[in-house]
Amino acid sequence: MSKKVAVYRKEHFNAAHRLNNPNWTIEENKSVFGLCNNDHYHGHNYDLIVKVVGEVNPNTGYVLDMKLLSTLVKEQVLDKFDHKNLNLDTKEFATVNPTAENIAIVIYDLLRAKLDAGLELKITLYETERNFVEYPA
Repeated sequence: MSKKVAVYRKEHFNAAHRLNNPNWTIEENKSVFGLCNNDHYHGHNYDLIVKVVGEVNPNTGYVLDMKLLSTLVKEQVLDKFDHKNLNLDTKEFATVNPTAENIAIVIYDLLRAKLDAGLELKITLYETERNFVEYPA
């Protein structure tokens, strides 16, 4: 029987963004995105939960060294997105609308590329206390 264990890392970052589809009219963007389409952007205090699931290594007792996970999240997420305007300051969102859903997918892809293929990964991103997304679902 498999003895998989889930480990979690919780982080926090602040970022500004504007939800906007450049292929739509101003009216369409305002209608769909409302206040989130503010010309001068708006910000969120994001809470990020990274879940990694795998077998416990018999030599270390770890699924994944939490210090390694902390460093990966810092380098791949916090250093790139914390206190940034996602639309203007990041290459990841130069052509991707920075919705919570897309931010979670981007974070997943950044971390997935750095983790062992045998480990499962799930991203939970809180945009507000009451609004959050998970990827993969």
